Amino acid sequence: MIRPALSRTLAVGCSVLALNLGLGLGLAAPALAQQSSARLEALTPPPLEYAHRTLGNGLNVYSMPDPTAGTVTIQVWYDVGGKDDPQGRSGFAHLFEHILSRKTVNLPYGMISTMVENAGGTRNASTSQDFTNYYETVPPQYLEQMLWTHAERMARPVVDQAVFEAERSIVKEELRQNVLAPPYGRFGRFVIGDNSFDDSIYRRSVIGSIEELDSAQLPDALAFHEAYYRPATATLIVSGNFDPAQLDRWVDQYFTDIDNPGRPVPRFARRPVEPRTAPRSVVAYAPNVPLPAIAAIYQGVADASPDTAALEVMSAVMSRGESSRLYKALVYEKQLAASAFLSAQGQEEAGSIVAQVTVAQGKAVEDAEVALNLELDRIRNEPITATELAEAQTEILASDLRQRETSSGRAFILGRVLIAQNDPKAADERIAAIKAVTIADVQRVARTYLNENARVSARYLDQSQAPAGTPAFDEQTGWRNPAPMPAFLTVPPAILPPNELLPEGQRQAAPTPGAARPMAAPVIAERTLSNGLRVIVARSTDLPIMNAQLVVNGGAAGDPADRPGLASMTAALATQGAGGRTAPEIASTLEALGANIGGGAGADSTSLFVSAPTASADAVGAVLADVVQRPTFEAAEVERSRTRAVNALRVALRQPGPIASQVLARVAYGDAAYGAPSGGTIASLGALTRDEIVASHQRWWRPDNAALIITGNMTAEEGFAFAEKTLGSWAKPSGAVPTTPTRAGAPLPPRVIVVDLPGSGQAAVTAAVPGPRRGDPTFYPLSVAGAVIGGGQNGHLFQEVRAKRGLSYGAYASVAARRDGGLLTATTQTKNESASEVVDLVLAELDRLVTEPVTETAVKDRETFLTGGFSRGIETTGGLGGFIADAVTYGLPLDESTAYAGKIEATTPESLQAVARSTLGAERAYVVVVGESSLFVDQLRAKHPDLVVIPSSQLDLGSAGLGVQ
Repeated sequence: MIRPALSRTLAVGCSVLALNLGLGLGLAAPALAQQSSARLEALTPPPLEYAHRTLGNGLNVYSMPDPTAGTVTIQVWYDVGGKDDPQGRSGFAHLFEHILSRKTVNLPYGMISTMVENAGGTRNASTSQDFTNYYETVPPQYLEQMLWTHAERMARPVVDQAVFEAERSIVKEELRQNVLAPPYGRFGRFVIGDNSFDDSIYRRSVIGSIEELDSAQLPDALAFHEAYYRPATATLIVSGNFDPAQLDRWVDQYFTDIDNPGRPVPRFARRPVEPRTAPRSVVAYAPNVPLPAIAAIYQGVADASPDTAALEVMSAVMSRGESSRLYKALVYEKQLAASAFLSAQGQEEAGSIVAQVTVAQGKAVEDAEVALNLELDRIRNEPITATELAEAQTEILASDLRQRETSSGRAFILGRVLIAQNDPKAADERIAAIKAVTIADVQRVARTYLNENARVSARYLDQSQAPAGTPAFDEQTGWRNPAPMPAFLTVPPAILPPNELLPEGQRQAAPTPGAARPMAAPVIAERTLSNGLRVIVARSTDLPIMNAQLVVNGGAAGDPADRPGLASMTAALATQGAGGRTAPEIASTLEALGANIGGGAGADSTSLFVSAPTASADAVGAVLADVVQRPTFEAAEVERSRTRAVNALRVALRQPGPIASQVLARVAYGDAAYGAPSGGTIASLGALTRDEIVASHQRWWRPDNAALIITGNMTAEEGFAFAEKTLGSWAKPSGAVPTTPTRAGAPLPPRVIVVDLPGSGQAAVTAAVPGPRRGDPTFYPLSVAGAVIGGGQNGHLFQEVRAKRGLSYGAYASVAARRDGGLLTATTQTKNESASEVVDLVLAELDRLVTEPVTETAVKDRETFLTGGFSRGIETTGGLGGFIADAVTYGLPLDESTAYAGKIEATTPESLQAVARSTLGAERAYVVVVGESSLFVDQLRAKHPDLVVIPSSQLDLGSAGLGVQ
C-alpha cells in the first residue's frame, strides 16, 4: 500500500471537548477573541505519553501503555522510503514493503498474515517517500507473538527469486488498480507528482513504474535490503493494553541480539532545492477521464518548517468542510466544480502545495481556472476573518483529538513525527503552533508560497479531446517536468549470504499467546417516545463525546421503479437548508462546534448522524431537529445536489469496479427493488422534482418509522433526555406507516455479462450467488463460508489469485446484509489479459466448498477472523452506533452486539458444508466482468458461450435489461 506524504488531513470522527463551544455570533472583536481562545483551550488534547529507550544495536523503542484499550498495536517504522530508491529502480522501497511481509527463515510464505488473522487481528504496511512501516492490531494476549514476527522480519527475512517475482507481480497489479484504473489516478500520481518537485529527491513516484520494476533483478533486491534495513534505521512503537515491564523483557529477548551491519547506510549529498522562478503550463490526455481536472502546483516546505502550522490553517480555510472558500465559491455558489481542494503537504526534506479542481459537467475549464485564480488571489491579498481563523483552528484540533482517541491512532501520530522531524515532542508542539497562528501569519504564508512565478498550471483531459496524432498517456511528453531528473545512488552489491526457509522440523516456533483478557460489553437501554420514536442508548466511553444516528426504515428499496436515487437525494438535501438556516449556515454552525453531520440511503434504510462533544449536545441537537423535521428543499439546492450527484456518477461510471458492482445488482435482482442503483442514474436524477423529494420525506421520515441510536458518554437517562429535547416534538402523521415492495424478488437464472470499457487500466471481476436475509440463522455459517472463500489474506481467493499467481492486488468475498435476500459476492481486479483466467479461479472457489470439507481448525480460524473484526468495529462510539443501527434496520434483537460472536462461533464444519451445498456453486453464479473486452472476451466466451457484451456507452442501469436490445 502506498501511503501519501504526511498529510495533515485526518479522519472524520468524534471530537473531545470540555465545554460548550458557542459560535460567538454578533460578539465584539475582544469578546470573540476571548471566546476563541477558550474554545481552543478546550480542544487542546493531552500530550502523547510514551517511554523511550534505544538498544545497543540502534533500535529505538517507544512504549505507549493504555490499560483501558481492548487491543495492542505493534508498529515498526523504517527510515527508508521512495526517496532512497536506487537509480533506475524506482518503486523498490514499496516493493520491499511487500517482500518483508511474506517469508522468513522460520515462517513460510504468507504465514505472518495467517497468524494475525487467526488471532482475530489485522495487519498492513505502507510506504511513503520518507518511510516504510509495518503494523498489526491484535488482542493483547498476542503481543509477544507479534514482536517475534517483527524480529523475524528484521533479522531473518527470506528474499529469494520466488518471493521477488511474486511480489513484483502484485505491485504491478496495485499500480494498475490504484493508478491506471481510476479516472484521476494518473493525474495525481504522475502529472502532479512529476511537476511538484524539480531537482528534489521526491520527484519520482513511490510506486515506481512497470518498466523499472520489470528491469529489476534479484541481486538488486538483495543489495537494497542489505543497504537500508537494519535495527539502526528502525523504530518500534507499541501502544495499547500491555505491561511495560513485560514489554521491555520481550524486546530484550527478541531484538537485542540482532546485529546492526558495519557498513554505513548509503547516503548522497542533497542538491539544494532551487526556488522555481518561472511559471509553466502542462496539458495531459488520458483514457476514461469523465470530467476535466485542473491543478495549481507550488513549492512548499518541509514538515519541520516554522511555517507549517500557518500553511495548515490556510489549507483548512481554503478547503476543509462545506464552509471552506473553495467549496463555497467553486462547488456551491458558481457550480463550476464537482470538487475543489487545496492541500499543503510537508515531508521530511521538502513539501508541495496543490490546489486541484474537478470541473463540473458542461462547464468550461477556462471558467474554473478563473474562479480558482480569484480564490488564490483573495487568500494572498485579503486577510482572512477572525471567524475563519477560529473555525479552521477548531477543525484541525478536533481532527487531532479524534485520532488520539485510540491507542493505534496515537501510535501513528508518534511514528509520523519521528520520521518527519526526528522529534517525539513535535506532535504536541504542532498543537501549540496551530493555536498560535494569526490572521497575519496566514496571509504571509499565502503570499510567500502561493507564488505565481513558481506555479505549474496543469490540465487533465480525456484522450478524445487530444489533437490528432497525440500519443497515448505513457508516451506523451507534454505534461512531463522539463527539469532533469536527479541522479540517484546505485547501492553496493550485497555481500551477506541470503537467508533460506528452514526445513519444517528445524524452524523455531512462534511464542504461544497469553491469557485472554475479557472485554466489557456496552450497556444498552431502550425507550419509545410518545410520538413513536424508538430511542436506544448505549454508553460506550468515558470520553466526553456522543454520536446520534437516526435510522429511517425504507431506504433505496422504497424508491419508485422509475426514480432510483430518490431516497439518497432526500437524505443529501436534508442537510442543505433547514429550519431557517441555509446550507452554508448549517455547515458553519456545526464546524464551529467541532461537530460533523452526514448520512445517506442504503438498500433498506436511510440514516442521518451527528457526532459532537457531549457539552455541545444541545446546540448540535437543535440543528439535528431542524434537519430531520424542517428541511426546506429549496429549488436552488435541489439543482445543486442534482448536479453534484450526476457529476459523481459520471466519475464512478468510468471505473471498472463501481460499474461491476451496479451491474451485478441488476443481474442478480432484475427489476426488484434491490436491483436499482441506490444512488440513481443520470436519467433518474435528472427527472426528480422537488415535489417528489418533499413527498418522499413526508412519507418515510416520521417518528414511528424511525429509531434514534445514541452512543458515547451519555447515561441512559441523559440520552433519553437528549432524544426528548431534540425530537420529542416531532409530530406523528395520522396515516399508516409505509411499507416497501418485495425487495429481493424471485431468484433469477445465472448470467455472464461483460461491459466493454475501452482504455480501462484493469478489468474488474465480480461473481455472486443468492444468499439469505440478515435475520436468517443461515447467515452466520454462510458468513464463515464467505470468510473461508475470501475473508482477508487467508481466504482461498486471496491465496489463489494474489499469493500464488500475482494476478491481483487483492481478491475477497463476503456476505451482504439485507433485510430480504442478500448475496455472497466475490470481487477482484486484474490486468485485462488475465480476466478470463481470474473468472475461472473465482468460480472454482464457489464450487470448492460444495465438495471439499473444511477442517475444524480452519473453521475456528475463520470464526476468529470474523469476530476479531467485529470487536474492533464496535470499539469506537461511531462503530457501535453503526452496528446497533444495522440491528434496527434488519430487525435483529439489540443483544446482537453481544450475541454475534457466539452465533458465528457456533458454526461447525458440518453446518458450513450444509449451507455451502444449499447456496454455493458456479452453476448458480452471476458473473460480471468490466474492462477492455477485446483483450479477454474470446477466451471467456469459449467457456461461457452465452455471455452478453454491453458497450459501456450503451449501458442502462435504470433498466433490468441493462440496455441490451
